[in-house]
Amino acid sequence: MTDRTPHTDRRPSRRLFSRTSWPEARFLADVLRTETVGGGLLLLGAVIALIWANSPWESSYASLGAWVPWSGGAALHLDLSLAAWAADGLLAIFFFVVGLELKREFVAGELRDPRRAALPVVAAVGGMAAPALIYVGVTLAGGGEGLRGWAIPTATDIAFALAVLAVIGSYLPQGLRAFLLTLAVVDDLLAITVIAIFYTDDFSPLPLLVSLAPIALFGLLVQRRRTWWWALIPLAVAAWALMHASGVHATVAGVLLGFTVPVLRGKTGASHGLAEHLEHRWRPISAGLAVPVFAFFAAGVSLRGADLAAVVTDPIVIGVVAGLVIGKVIGIFGSTFLLARFTRAQLDEDITWTDLLGVAMLAGIGFTVSLLIGELAFGPGSPADDNVKAAVLAGSVISALLATVVLSRRNAAYRRIAEAEQVDADSDGVPDVYQRGDG
Repeated sequence: MTDRTPHTDRRPSRRLFSRTSWPEARFLADVLRTETVGGGLLLLGAVIALIWANSPWESSYASLGAWVPWSGGAALHLDLSLAAWAADGLLAIFFFVVGLELKREFVAGELRDPRRAALPVVAAVGGMAAPALIYVGVTLAGGGEGLRGWAIPTATDIAFALAVLAVIGSYLPQGLRAFLLTLAVVDDLLAITVIAIFYTDDFSPLPLLVSLAPIALFGLLVQRRRTWWWALIPLAVAAWALMHASGVHATVAGVLLGFTVPVLRGKTGASHGLAEHLEHRWRPISAGLAVPVFAFFAAGVSLRGADLAAVVTDPIVIGVVAGLVIGKVIGIFGSTFLLARFTRAQLDEDITWTDLLGVAMLAGIGFTVSLLIGELAFGPGSPADDNVKAAVLAGSVISALLATVVLSRRNAAYRRIAEAEQVDADSDGVPDVYQRGDG
């Protein structure tokens, strides 16, 4: 297509996935290190659950998840099973960290600049809309049952995706990694919104309104730094309990609490203050404990005696797998291509469309939030929920394998370029202070 832009228009075009600042690169490196370990623990928890649930001792696994440790909490709607505590309680820590990430991104990160925020926001919206449409189309073609699970394939598991990227992509450009992190953060925000709006049953407005009081007080105290710091955890627990009693999923309280924590931005764009401190404090707990334990209780689907032919032909299973494997690629890659096609934006010179294709495949790893939405849509332990678990596991594994094939080849290409640059720098006697992909 002929370029019709007048030659007199010398405005620079916008680069997609351009390198970020040093503070952003350092923050990204910290996240990748934590999420790599967390992703490994998450995978370990899921594998143990699958082995246990399909062993001769599967009844003990089911009994462990169904055990109610506090039967006296019925008045506060807290007579929950151990599996429910993992989903509603421990995941609140995960979403608290997500809230801190979102606040940081909006104040001091990529999302503070509307021009830079446009790409991950558009990609995240496309990456949720396409899988949802594919799921709806498949389930309607199969009779219309299971439509309530339309949001299951829309989520991207940030821990799993970043862990895979960190293992296979040591030479990939840093801008590509930053894009995946920001995309996953926006994806989490949209997923939280979907959960709060579409998966809230038996809504009680009074507890919800009352929960705003401890959230507001929590926000007031974190502004005062060390004053009354000991009251923060009791206030957070009170907000969580009231949110749970309202019928809104209790993890939403974690996000709102994270939003109240202040983020300070220095002259160089670096963020500091309590938000960064709390994120560094709670991220290891989230990635190393909360998410793996949830995965352990959520991923244990038993296939012993199951009719595998019926499972693989279930429209819910087909819709989830197709949404994760195909829908994510169409949504993320397609929306980014259209954004570049109809605006002045261009890919950064270090990045190719094949790199973006690999990252779009990687975003098809939907685990933590996808499993959570499956439970909310069909009920824990229901036949449909068991099929959802199998579908999420299958779709995530397929997406991870496809992304590994594409990104491993691209990583090898970038490694060869880096080695060639190293040889040239050594032969010229110039210190090697720049490595492609290190920002």
